[in-house]
Order: sequence, then C-alpha cells, then structure tokens
Amino acid sequence: MSAGKKKMIRIGNGQGFWGDSVDAPVSMVEDGPLDFLGLDYLAEVTMSIMQKLKGRNPQAGYATDFIEFMERVLPTMKKKGVRIVANAGGVNQEACRQALFAAARNARVKKLRVGTVGGDDILDRLPSLVKKGVLLYNMDDGRPLTDILDRVLSANVYLPTQGMVQALDDGAEVVLTGRCTDPGLTLAPMVHAFGWAWDDWDRLAAGTVAGHIIECGAQCTGGNFSRWWEVKGWDRIGYPLVEVDADGSFVVTKHAGTGGLVTVDTVAEQLVYEMGNPRAYITPDVVADFTSIKLTAAGRNRVRVSGIKGAPATDSYKVSMSYRDGYKSTGQLTISGPDALAKAKICARALWGRLKRAGFTYEGTRTEYVGVNSCHEGIVGEAMETPEVVLRVSVKDPDRNKVNRFGREIAPLVTSGPPGVTGFAGGRPKATEAIGFWPALIPKDLIQLDVRTEDLS
Repeated sequence: MSAGKKKMIRIGNGQGFWGDSVDAPVSMVEDGPLDFLGLDYLAEVTMSIMQKLKGRNPQAGYATDFIEFMERVLPTMKKKGVRIVANAGGVNQEACRQALFAAARNARVKKLRVGTVGGDDILDRLPSLVKKGVLLYNMDDGRPLTDILDRVLSANVYLPTQGMVQALDDGAEVVLTGRCTDPGLTLAPMVHAFGWAWDDWDRLAAGTVAGHIIECGAQCTGGNFSRWWEVKGWDRIGYPLVEVDADGSFVVTKHAGTGGLVTVDTVAEQLVYEMGNPRAYITPDVVADFTSIKLTAAGRNRVRVSGIKGAPATDSYKVSMSYRDGYKSTGQLTISGPDALAKAKICARALWGRLKRAGFTYEGTRTEYVGVNSCHEGIVGEAMETPEVVLRVSVKDPDRNKVNRFGREIAPLVTSGPPGVTGFAGGRPKATEAIGFWPALIPKDLIQLDVRTEDLS
C-alpha cells in the first residue's frame, strides 16, 4: 500500500545503543512480522569517538556493528520487505552507505536503495557561527562557546524527522542518518506510512512517545525492570515493537516466543526514563505531554497506549557538543577481610595523603568503596562486616603529568598498606583524555537538511 494508505504498521527497535546485543536486531527481522526496524547507535560521547576515528581515517566515523548486522540480514530483510531506519551513519553517512553497499554485494543482494540524511554535523561551521554572534551558550551554566571553542571535538544538531521521512518517501529501503532524536527513528515510518501533517501535533506526539518507549531496546520488555524476578527467559529476551494505527494509538509488544515481559509497569518505567518535564517533552518535531498518556493492558505482553496530546515545536534545535576537558585516570585495589572496609579507608587516606605530601593536588578526586556505597552512597548504611571491598580511586586535572603521577601511587599500597590488599593488575593506570559535554540551542533557520538516495550498482 502507498504512503498515507496503511491501516496498521509494525515498527521494532533492535538497538538501544552502540554495544547493545548483536543478535537482537537479527531476531527482530527473522522471528516475526515487521514493517520497519529502528536501530539507535548514538550517544553524546559516541559522536566524539566517531569524530576522532574519522580524523584518523576518512572512511571511518560510523557504527561498524551496523554493517555486520546488515550483512547477516539483508536477504531476509529483502524477502520480508522490512525497511530499516538507523542513525548508524554517525559523522560519516556516505562512508557508511558505501560500506553497506559492499556488504550487500557480499550477501549477493543485487538491488538496494539507501537514503542518507545529513546536515547535523556543524563542527566546521562553529568559527563562522560564533563570528556571526551565534555563541551557543551552554544550557547548564550559560557560558558562551568561545570559552572552549579551540577544544571542541564534535558538534551535532538533533535533526528533525523530516529528512528520514523524505528518504522513505523516495523509496529508501535503508535510511542512514547521523544525530537525530532517538524517538525520531520510530516516528519517521509513521509519518511516511500514514501521511501525517507536520502540524498534526497530537499524532506527532504519539509517534514520539512510541519512539521513547522502544528507543532503549529491551528496557521496556523486562530489562532493567524494578520487579526483575517476574521476568522469564532472560537468555532470549525479546526486543520491543509497536503496532501503530493511523490515529496514533499503538500497542507495545514483542515477537511471540521470546523471553521478557511487556506490562503496564514495564512500559511506565521506561516512560519516565530521561523524561525531564512530563508536560513538555521537547523534540525538534513536537512538544509531547506525557501526563496525557493512557496505558491499558491489552492481553499477554501487550499494552495499548492512547490519548497523547502534543503542542507546537519550538523555534530551535538542540546541539550536542563534546570538547577536551583535561585528563582523568582511575585505579583500583581489592581489600579482603576481616575489617575490609576499615582497611580500604586507610588505603584511601594513605593514597591521598602521600600525593599531597609529594605536592600533588587535583582539580577533582573521587573515592569509592565498591561493594559498600559506590552506587548508593548516602542512601544505604555501610556494611562494616563486608568480606571484601574494591577501592576505586579517580582523579581529573588539566595537567597530564599530575594525573600520571597519581597512577604511580596505587601499587605501593599492596606492601605499604594494611594486610589483605590485592587485585592490582594491568599496570599503572595512565592519564586519558577527559571529554566534556556542551549542550546548546541553535535557531532552526541556520540548519539545512541534506537528504540523498542512491541505488546499489
């Protein structure tokens, strides 16, 4: 059926981040009915890593796991008519497309139409934007970008969904984009299939909420669920899909026969993940009101979502930037009992005291007692009878030499600290570059989408 004529479509998500299960997206394509599959590979730090890789190799800078996945599923994807929307393009969509074409040839696929969506990477434009007075103030502390302009590693705009929709409308079987919103990977197939207008705020909000629910993969199908003991089949946990109707209502579910759990509670827990203001979940496309969402059990592993309200989009895009922010280092030791925690605290005091006596202080330090309070410091009491504790210590500082000096002070505690100290392995920890995050807003009229489609030849 042509765009705008479908009654119901199934959209799945097979990746919540770069490093998620390599088998999950394959199962999504092979194990049940599906029209579209979204794959989310990008996070803020991922963009800086990809930019570094591209700087070393002009053919790098995209999610290589995506190419390996596509080579595994291309014949099945073509046979079943599944279309894929992925932000695997990273900072090099063209290189990703060429690698995908090579994978298609290896898989003996003769026809493949691929769309790319660019325009998000504004790293090279930053000096000229600043010169024009676009200072990209830090959304957290109000500083102008000029404070760190010479240290910026990556700068990517969260693009609207229009580019992905255009590529789908142009017949792309695979759409590769860079920095888009996570929910946009799910919203785009809906707008394409149902022909929604760009000012149909309620439906755009519904598609955004659907994308938010499934964007983290199995996190809405039992993964990371607070009542984890209710979840069965962890070894074959199913990744999520939504069955979407043209009015914007949808059902969250998973393929039959897979493990995991889809209930009102698993979906609700994912809804509040990275939500911010529940009345104003802002994307480039729409502002969604999460307080309007209605969740209803609709059968085993099925939850219906409806009633979602939206409001007009803002006049700006969010820009995610990373920059060099000094150096960091982390080291650890295992301290065994009896009195493991008390001995670990002595080790920590000795470490910081020796560094201070040697004339070394740092911009930032951290001491953690893993097994006691590293995750819930200040929330739960200390278990003084803990049989063993991992002492984890970290520093951050602009001076690389000072950070490396910290790494030389850990191993001596094995013989110059209290008894029971072990677990030092891998050599002295070395200083590594610390990456800072710089969020900002940019007027929409300064960003231009670059949408292209190309056929395998």
